[in-house]
Amino acid sequence: MGNIQGKQMVVSAIQNGTVIDHIPSKNLFKVISILKLENIDTQITFGLNLESKKLGSKAIIKIADKFFVQDEINKIAILAPEAKLSIIKDYQVVEKMVLTCPDKVQGITKCFNPKCVTNHQNITPKFTVIQKSPNVSLRCEYCEKTTDFEHFQFL
Repeated sequence: MGNIQGKQMVVSAIQNGTVIDHIPSKNLFKVISILKLENIDTQITFGLNLESKKLGSKAIIKIADKFFVQDEINKIAILAPEAKLSIIKDYQVVEKMVLTCPDKVQGITKCFNPKCVTNHQNITPKFTVIQKSPNVSLRCEYCEKTTDFEHFQFL
């Protein structure tokens, strides 16, 4: 990585896995939590408060031997709408994508409204994304209340 006055910082490359870059620093631990990375036994490296021209401060996660399904990618996109996801195979980037928040999400977060039917019956919460940037806001398809980024409670 860098060489500062004879000291070298090294972050090992992963042979196979996923790199999530350009996560807003304040959301790093939320991303780790919603992806349940604490339950993974492969190597995970993360950096926090790294310099970013675009974000000012960013975070990065490198997960060995883990490839995400679309539902997990949508979870990342809600917390880090412009994150970059890179798929690594044999130490090479084989696919790179900039995440975009989907127009609709379901089964990812609870409705903020305590009276919403989804909080009292076995109904999967469904939302329309009404704001994608800078922070995501969701409108419940059942009660039409808006849940903003600060009030997300992930399932």
